[in-house]
Amino acid sequence: MSRRVVVALLGPVTWSPPGVEPARWRTALAEDVVDLLAMLNEVETAVAVTPADRWLADAVVWPGTTVWEVPVPTPDAVFAALSRPGPASVGPGAATGDDQIPGYDQAAVVAADAPDVPGLTLGKLLRPLSSRPVAVAPVEGGGSGLLGVAARLPAPRWLPALDLDTTTPAQVRAAAPHPGDVAVTAGWHRLRGPADLRTLDPAVEGWEATRALLSGRPG
Repeated sequence: MSRRVVVALLGPVTWSPPGVEPARWRTALAEDVVDLLAMLNEVETAVAVTPADRWLADAVVWPGTTVWEVPVPTPDAVFAALSRPGPASVGPGAATGDDQIPGYDQAAVVAADAPDVPGLTLGKLLRPLSSRPVAVAPVEGGGSGLLGVAARLPAPRWLPALDLDTTTPAQVRAAAPHPGDVAVTAGWHRLRGPADLRTLDPAVEGWEATRALLSGRPG
């Protein structure tokens, strides 16, 4: 059976709602995504951060969660780290940070500013890897950027430099030997500006930290 992992990439967040301190906003978004990942079945989960943002990972991960430190906050850097066996750090509450982590067969890297994304949407990102080397989930509503990207490991050499904020599915497909090598799966919205707040559905369960911050309740 393939060993699969879904990684929340805790990259920079350049916007926060008026009156909300940026670090608190970023932490709430990351907490909700990490909590969602912890509920997924049949996959391992982890987070990835740059060394400067290790504080954020330690603030939101569950005890024992694997934390990968990467030089830059990009899917490429995460895929490279996951492709090679080696020591990995762990979140608070684990016994050691020196465990040897075997390489994974498949990995999905997802943005940490989609606090209400359904688990089924993330599952669909991994599903095409049984027959294709790469899958991407677009940001719902059009525009640039990706919700996430998944790949068989090691990632194909033709995979272009990936930026979850700017890369489009068309760019990834254009780099592939054949466009069909890249599956485009269901998208979802991300919270990257004031207009995106309207996409949140209060009736949907989850995203408790983000919900509390937006409603003015103590976090």
